[in-house]
Amino acid sequence: MPSPRSAGLIVAVMAVSSVAAISSAKSPVGVSPGTSDFVTVAAETAITGASSPKTVAETAAGPSLTQLRKQAQEAYKAIGDASKQLDSRKKQFDSSQKKLASKLKQLAKANQELSAMRKPLADLVESVYQNPSASGLGPLFAQGDGTSTLRAMSDVDHLAVGRNKILDDAARLLKDKERLANEAQDLRSANLLEEAQLDHQVDSLRTKSADLVKSLTQTLSKMGVNVNQGHRGAGACDPTRISTASQYPNGLLPKSSLCPLPQAGKELRADAAIAFADLNLAYRKQFGRQMCVTDSYRSLASQQAVYYSRPGFAAVPGRSNHGLGLAVDLCGGVQNSGSAPFNWLESNSKRYGFIHPSWAYSNPFEPWHWEYDPKLGAGL
Repeated sequence: MPSPRSAGLIVAVMAVSSVAAISSAKSPVGVSPGTSDFVTVAAETAITGASSPKTVAETAAGPSLTQLRKQAQEAYKAIGDASKQLDSRKKQFDSSQKKLASKLKQLAKANQELSAMRKPLADLVESVYQNPSASGLGPLFAQGDGTSTLRAMSDVDHLAVGRNKILDDAARLLKDKERLANEAQDLRSANLLEEAQLDHQVDSLRTKSADLVKSLTQTLSKMGVNVNQGHRGAGACDPTRISTASQYPNGLLPKSSLCPLPQAGKELRADAAIAFADLNLAYRKQFGRQMCVTDSYRSLASQQAVYYSRPGFAAVPGRSNHGLGLAVDLCGGVQNSGSAPFNWLESNSKRYGFIHPSWAYSNPFEPWHWEYDPKLGAGL
């Protein structure tokens, strides 16, 4: 049975295993033949409530992109937690081994001292034993007062007592050494077993996370998203790799860290792109068309071009959320404050992690600008 320390991780594995069949589940969306629409009629009828849009998770076909993204990220986080616990357990084991080695070293030193004491005592006892004049009662009846004989016998008794004490100490030390050796073996066995369990749990979580990411990219592909556009690799839409994307400077994200949107030529960071694709489905259900996007990720060079061509309407190059792959500029009516598309987004975008930032209402006024909030998205 697993130790109590690893019980929490086993619960994590069981929780993630509930989505093990996701990779084989059919997506609720697809590409309709002969049209650019990426939502099938069946998928549209499965999505409910124009005034209260549902995510794909709430359709009968299976989990939504948002759910898949969150499950993949949770599994990935569990991998990190399990790995940290495994490293901590190994450090504890190394510390225990050092303490044990120190005790065994002390015992070895005590045994050496015992051996050094035992030899001269044994030699003395042997010499007295081999001297007939110092043993038995005969010497007491010899001429003289027998003082020397009694002294010799007393020395023998003293040596015998010393010898017995040394033998007792030796027995105790050997018993302690045997106990410590047994404890060392038990400790080693327990650690090896627990490390094997933790390794298995990490591997299981890694497998589940990979399955979820695979299902997620397959779902995006069925929606018409060219995940591998420009040979960027399917990993560009892997939400567990967003920490890698965040390490790049603003406007310098590589293609391998940007996930394509359903709108051709547009791209965002993986978590934002997945959330936008889910939001796009709900918008499509409400208005009968997918969202109109004029701008998404903006490279540093593009930021500079926009900044100098539209002074006062663009962030300083290197400071725009467009350069982080988290912002989009929309059209199709959204650019008009108070329009039906704008009002709908105001009411529903937060369900998918998107917000219209407060500054965009006044300074400058940009009703077309919407941003993905990673903290909001993580809490969905």
